[in-house]
Amino acid sequence: MTITSTSTGRADRETGQAHSAGKNRTLWAAQVLLAAVFAFAAMPKLAGAHSAVAMFGQIGAGQWLRYLVGTAELAGAAGLLIPRLAGLAAAGLAADMAGASIINIAVLHSAAVALTIPLCAALALLARARWEHTTKFPAARTGR
Repeated sequence: MTITSTSTGRADRETGQAHSAGKNRTLWAAQVLLAAVFAFAAMPKLAGAHSAVAMFGQIGAGQWLRYLVGTAELAGAAGLLIPRLAGLAAAGLAADMAGASIINIAVLHSAAVALTIPLCAALALLARARWEHTTKFPAARTGR
């Protein structure tokens, strides 16, 4: 009886570790893909592409917002690739996409909301999945 429960316990641990490794690989694949999406999305905003200038002009908040959003998206893209920052970066980009969704609906009346809402949801799920790493960040920084 003891041998069976020991071997079953080992098998359960191995299955759990395989599941955890698979989940981690899936999360990293999503992080790399999302980092690429946001890095590419930031470039026209920071480079001053006509489409980005026109869109932020239509929003009416000024071109400073274009630079702020572009910088936040680029920083978030980089943060997604740093293990200790991935959860915070995902949460920040989720907030960015929530704001973009509101602007797309209320101000721009744009169909881009069909992209910003799923991105917001994916980033929120990613932030939740990386929550353990996120909560360890302040402790690691202070040496606790």
